[in-house]
Amino acid sequence: MSYIHEQPDWPTLKWDMEKLARPVADIRQQQGFLLGQMATLGFDARADASLETLTSDVIKSSAIEGEILDYEQVRSSIARKLGIDLGGITPVSRHVEGVVEMMLDATQNYRLPLTEDRLFRWHNALFPTKHSGLREISVGTWRSLDVGPMQVISGPFGREKVHFEAPSADRIDQEMKLFLNWFNEPNSIDPILKAGVAHLWFVTIHPFEDGNGRIARAIADLALARADGSQERFYSMSAQIDKERKEYYATLENAQKDNVEITPWLQWFISCLGRAIDNANHVMGNILHKARIWDFIRDHSTNERQRIVINRLLDNFNGKLTSSKYAKLAKCSQDTALRDIRQLLNYGILGQDPSGGRSTSYQLLDRKKDSFNGSMITTKG
Repeated sequence: MSYIHEQPDWPTLKWDMEKLARPVADIRQQQGFLLGQMATLGFDARADASLETLTSDVIKSSAIEGEILDYEQVRSSIARKLGIDLGGITPVSRHVEGVVEMMLDATQNYRLPLTEDRLFRWHNALFPTKHSGLREISVGTWRSLDVGPMQVISGPFGREKVHFEAPSADRIDQEMKLFLNWFNEPNSIDPILKAGVAHLWFVTIHPFEDGNGRIARAIADLALARADGSQERFYSMSAQIDKERKEYYATLENAQKDNVEITPWLQWFISCLGRAIDNANHVMGNILHKARIWDFIRDHSTNERQRIVINRLLDNFNGKLTSSKYAKLAKCSQDTALRDIRQLLNYGILGQDPSGGRSTSYQLLDRKKDSFNGSMITTKG
């Protein structure tokens, strides 16, 4: 078996447009519907939706590589860079800042050309300490022959699966020149297809010692932002790839074999993108719920402590929150926490849980249905 980059007609990738035309048209329709729905929301709701999507994108792209990032750090870093007030400050590590900087440069500056220098800056941002784990790596430059053969693998340590081997390091400079010239030149290829082709092409070259998968997904996100014509992100391709990680690597591996015909890869990429857009509807439902809550809250005088806690309740808060936890979140005494809770009850922002129990429990009221959502506050006594 020979790899795709060893074929005589590489990198002239080929695909069957008869098989792809309808899926691309369907994706375009899905995109238009989602963007049309989001356009009906106010600025704050759209910013909130974009913040949640970007946070998911950053976290899940790293998760695909087995790296777990802290949700609050990622969200706080993105919000600060986009000028969104979250009502609190979360300390953020250099590494998280770097990953966020790369993703925001890709999506917020999607109109700018993709250059060698820009990719080097992304790589530097991903590895600010010039280490991948405990291993020192060359950062901000292409991998060298000293690194040896570059194998693309997945799976836990000790049970890794090799999917393919990338081109030799002495080919990278020329390979990347061809890739960047193709990516930056205006052509008739649909941006959806361009995102899929670019992802496969870049990850095949694997030009860096580490971080290639995350950078490949950032390049795809850049192309998808161009397809949407918007800096606002309302669906996460990385989050969907993370859900379908096994199929992702299997399809990627199959695309590396024997010839430069990549229709099956593009079919999978497009269908995965479609599922990502479908899942964005769930996110939008949550955003609409938050918007209704905040529209109601703005008619009442609430303090910063209450807004901080309400934000936490709206952001997938798990379990019940005691007055002690409220005090800890809001950095106040328990007496102050109880006064805040009673005021929220009087405003009708909170309602008492009818199920009762040994402790009195409260929930945020759904302003549309006048029913309860799943976030709860518990006070004792």
